[in-house]
Amino acid sequence: MNAASRLGPARTHRTLILALLVAAVSGAAWADPHTPPAPAPMLALRYDAAIDPAQYWISEKLDGVRALWDGRQLRFRSGRPIVAPDWFVAGLPDTPLDGELWLGRQRFDELSGLIRRADPQHPGWRAVRYMVFDQPAGAGDFSARLQALQALVMAADRPWLQVVEQRRVTDRAALQRLLDDTVAGGGEGLMLHRADAHWQPGRSDALLKLTPWLDAEARVVGYIPGKGRLQGRVGALEVETDDGRRFRIGSGLTDALRNTPPAIGTLVTYRYRELTPGGQPRFPRYVRERTLP
Repeated sequence: MNAASRLGPARTHRTLILALLVAAVSGAAWADPHTPPAPAPMLALRYDAAIDPAQYWISEKLDGVRALWDGRQLRFRSGRPIVAPDWFVAGLPDTPLDGELWLGRQRFDELSGLIRRADPQHPGWRAVRYMVFDQPAGAGDFSARLQALQALVMAADRPWLQVVEQRRVTDRAALQRLLDDTVAGGGEGLMLHRADAHWQPGRSDALLKLTPWLDAEARVVGYIPGKGRLQGRVGALEVETDDGRRFRIGSGLTDALRNTPPAIGTLVTYRYRELTPGGQPRFPRYVRERTLP
């Protein structure tokens, strides 16, 4: 009996309807109209220091590409298919999985370039791992889903399919030590899955992220000319957020980016310390171009 059958007819119907509505709102493009789409993913809120971390499973926030397996096709969060080698997806479970395609710490740009090529024959795929951390619409709380996920991965017996390591901490001090160790080793931060939370799409305190900085996205709308040694090159990007706030990002731009900056209209990720009283990000720093769907 699969997870959906154990939920009962009424609850199964509600779960399916919810998944269809969320997928429709997000604009997901599913290849087979006769196959119900995999449920939309859970999305993280930011961890608040008032929250007791002992209630959560803790894992590293991987610097990879979010990938959802719907039982047939590997997809971006938007629902668009990921062009992956046949051997990579062969033998994956026939149930939905949520995870990250990952090459390792601080190798996002390399991974992004590989996926953008859409070349399943590229030898770079041999180093990619699919690091899974949840079962979309899976039965039970996260602890139960984690146990089921470990069994699925073990049965699949594919070396590139792995479960993201999860651990527990006793208090906030232990959580901070784990964050410090992770960041010192080149990691981005931590993810917290509430142990007793049932799966649900969208943002909630069932999934939290903890990093030493804040991050967001904005669209490039112009360029600020450089001065001094940057004469003749881009000094800063002028960007705009979805809610209309405009500001400049100069920190984090390499010489190569100043010579050939992201095109107008490109979505970029930036990091910042906090928001000013006027709602502007303080000390924004360029991270990367958001080139993937």
